[in-house]
Amino acid sequence: MAVRDKNIWILILCLLAGLVIGGLLGDIAKNVDFLWWLSYGEEFGLETPITLNLSVITITFGLMFKINVASIIGMVVAIFVYRKI
Repeated sequence: MAVRDKNIWILILCLLAGLVIGGLLGDIAKNVDFLWWLSYGEEFGLETPITLNLSVITITFGLMFKINVASIIGMVVAIFVYRKI
């Protein structure tokens, strides 16, 4: 059996797609009575953004992650799809 050279960028793209699609499905599922558990999760990151003022330009940095059960399931499915490719 030949070893295939898999590209790491395809894995990253699959993981991001699984994360985003799972997150969207989790937000939609919070309105459905028997699927509420898919939206259970946590939010973490910078509460207030960091601002860098250089007199000529002002740059604001902020990053927030919202992880729920559906996004974790989406990442697991993305890894499974990546391994099948």
